[in-house]
Amino acid sequence: MTTLRQLNYLVALSQELHFRRAAERMHVTQPTLSAQIQELERHLNAPLVERGTSRVMLTPLGREIADRARRIIAEVQDIVDLAASSQHGFDGTIRLGVPPTLGPYLLPHIVSDLHSKYPRLKLYVREGKPADLQEELHTGAFDLVISPLPIQHADFEVERLFREPLQLAVADDHPLARKGKIQRSDLVGQHVLAIERGHHLHEQVSQLCDDLDAVLLRDYEGTSLDTIRLMAGMGVGIAFLPAMYVRSEIASRRGLTVLDIGVPNLYRQIGLTWRRRSVHAPLFKEFAELIRATAEDRLPEITVIR
Repeated sequence: MTTLRQLNYLVALSQELHFRRAAERMHVTQPTLSAQIQELERHLNAPLVERGTSRVMLTPLGREIADRARRIIAEVQDIVDLAASSQHGFDGTIRLGVPPTLGPYLLPHIVSDLHSKYPRLKLYVREGKPADLQEELHTGAFDLVISPLPIQHADFEVERLFREPLQLAVADDHPLARKGKIQRSDLVGQHVLAIERGHHLHEQVSQLCDDLDAVLLRDYEGTSLDTIRLMAGMGVGIAFLPAMYVRSEIASRRGLTVLDIGVPNLYRQIGLTWRRRSVHAPLFKEFAELIRATAEDRLPEITVIR
């Protein structure tokens, strides 16, 4: 008999294409996950996985079953949420996904307000890259995701929250640090640091470099905003950093100068998204409005979208 757990394992394997990482994602041992995938193949009497020496690939049938399994898992999670909602209203646990370029600098400002308004609500938070968060939202691993936009998925509902400026940070001894305001022409040929691929911010900064005739340092991509800050402080390159991060991690430190820049529309948009079928949609809309209100009150550098 095919079990929901086996389908979960297959979906995890389709995402990771690696038995060990898929097992870690599912919090089981690699032999357990491998044995359950083999049991699923025996039950279906069909190969689902191509096992090679260096990588794992799903067969065409395996990919089709994994795609359908995602929908089944999400539907089952909606049933669980519906039952919990009927018994407890807005009690229980909400699973929130957020990128590391955003969560640590936004959530401290809103969590206390959420707890005050919903004292019996528990918030489970996990960080990840935006594409991974959206995939796990689709499969039911998350109830809610806060992420840079755009988020384009037919099964998701999106509430735009605010625009967050990107600010230019350079080492204190960088030639640009002596300028009062930076113009586009000042950035031609400048070496620019960016976070690693997989983040919206990487794509945005890459496009910005193309537009400004600046040079993206692809060999020096940072694994975090802190890594970029440190490299910028050492003069490796200049960095476009989100305003909330600047406020949290740079404004009170020495070593970096934050500059005004005469480039229009230099910001990222942040949104809140959930599955359209979610029984918690009314709650999530309240979350969105609470985040906007808190941002207006405590984060003057951002522009709320209503």
